[in-house]
Amino acid sequence: MSTIRIEESSLRYLQQLKKHNDRTWFAGHKQEFIEAQQNLELFAGALLAGLNAHDVIETPSGKSSLHRIYRDTRFSADKTPYKINLSGSFTRATKSRRGGYHFHIEPGNSFIAGGFWMPNPPDLKRIRDEIAFDATPLRKIVKTKSFVASFGKLQGEQLKTAPKGFDTAHEAIDLLRYKQFLLISKFTDKEVLAASFVKQASQAFKNMRPFFDFMSEILTTDINGVAI
Repeated sequence: MSTIRIEESSLRYLQQLKKHNDRTWFAGHKQEFIEAQQNLELFAGALLAGLNAHDVIETPSGKSSLHRIYRDTRFSADKTPYKINLSGSFTRATKSRRGGYHFHIEPGNSFIAGGFWMPNPPDLKRIRDEIAFDATPLRKIVKTKSFVASFGKLQGEQLKTAPKGFDTAHEAIDLLRYKQFLLISKFTDKEVLAASFVKQASQAFKNMRPFFDFMSEILTTDINGVAI
């Protein structure tokens, strides 16, 4: 796993793409894009192997995890045609395993992430009900040494006040306000280019598991632990 790494040429390509984000330049540097994409595919394949050592992943290959470089500009004021990053995602297998893994490579803004980007209303209600009943298990998870080392703290968009049906004076109001539940681990360009990056990124994914297991139990079983 340690022999696979993000190449400096991949970051260099992204830096140039940011400066020349147009179709003419992209077409003239298509081979560089192909090489950067192939590099990312190998990196993603190594991440997938690491994930499958401790989780069950539905995504079949590193290649199939990759996101398209093309931006959807239909509803955006920014009409630049290409993303200035290389990224991908892995889906956990079966409905009993909730949460997802994401990687993002961009000069000066690379990160490993996971969690629940936009929980649907029923899921969000179940999560909040569980937190309101007893926030202790979640607080223990986000205060563990491995969690803090990888992610610092729980992140995501929050309400400014209490969600409907919950008291602003609730002792877990800080957690109840979350609309998203995100775990993000950022890396410098030097770290991204290091031979140890696959190992570091894989460890960050592994450190998400206690959080994912907690959330999966809430979202897939009833109060008696029976599958729903």
